[in-house]
Amino acid sequence: MKFDKCGGIAVLGVMDAVAALRLPIHVTGLIASAENMPSASAYRPGDLIKALAGKYIEVLNTDAEGRIVLADALTYAQRLKPRAVVDLATLTGACVICFGHECAALLSNQEALSEELQTASKRTGEKIWPLPLWPEYQEKVKSDIAYVKNTAGREGGAITGACFLNAFVDAKTPWAHLDIAGMAWTTKDEPHRAKGATAFGVNLITDWLTSKV
Repeated sequence: MKFDKCGGIAVLGVMDAVAALRLPIHVTGLIASAENMPSASAYRPGDLIKALAGKYIEVLNTDAEGRIVLADALTYAQRLKPRAVVDLATLTGACVICFGHECAALLSNQEALSEELQTASKRTGEKIWPLPLWPEYQEKVKSDIAYVKNTAGREGGAITGACFLNAFVDAKTPWAHLDIAGMAWTTKDEPHRAKGATAFGVNLITDWLTSKV
């Protein structure tokens, strides 16, 4: 479970950096967390869950739980009327299959925001690469009995995982998703980072926020 919380810890790292640098910008950090334990009241495959946005989610895979709590965090974030929303999450194993441990995936509903984050990536060396949110992928997360389903299977998993999140983001809200599953942890000591959690995304997002001042 140390790995699964790397997205939330990255948010903590960003907030610590923003405070230390005394950036004259209003930043809100949200961490979507839940106890991931079996119990008699745990959700099951086939369940319908009502999200904070009022939309129902069909649960097809109980292991795809992080995106469900993250969907509520995105809904809450939009209520704060932000200029932009960026989430970081160890969302999919499919992202690791796609990129290995060389870069994170970037998916965004606004080209300008995507380009800003890619520029910050080049400055910091924290590599990200854009993937599409085409309608064909959005279609794959639609459910026959709910608004969306929490998995669309293995094919294009990193993209459809982001499409699930996108279903809870208003088109008018600039939003970007960073799937850091392949970058949040390393199993060996390297010249630029120690074995274990890497804090990937902290430098990138802090650099991006600094550029907005």
